[in-house]
Amino acid sequence: MSLALDKPRSPRRPAARRSNGELYSWLFMRLSGLLLVVLVLGHLFIMNILDGGVHKINFGFVAGRWASPFWQFWDLAMLWLAQIHGGNGVRTVINDYARKDSTRFWLKMLLYVSMVLIISLGTFVIFTFDPNISN
Repeated sequence: MSLALDKPRSPRRPAARRSNGELYSWLFMRLSGLLLVVLVLGHLFIMNILDGGVHKINFGFVAGRWASPFWQFWDLAMLWLAQIHGGNGVRTVINDYARKDSTRFWLKMLLYVSMVLIISLGTFVIFTFDPNISN
């Protein structure tokens, strides 16, 4: 009794033109996920336990926090890593589920544009935040 197996599907691109992009993407997801766990849990611990809870968070609290380059970098790292990590995950879902090449292309373009806009706007806000805006 022998079982016949189907031949594996051929890749979309010939083997000679393949790059290690997906390997690097996979590795990035693991490393950025670990770093995000540290950054987010550290953020939650500091904000909710050491600094007295969320009821203390207001404009003045954020202004005082972002006066320090350390906290600017911390929040910037969380923003960039979370956006790129999440965008990479959505890109993988698009690649897996979008059937037509044109649909895949436009969904990824929409994703990339939204990622650039959110990262740009968030970075702009962190670096140009003016604590004296109410004066």
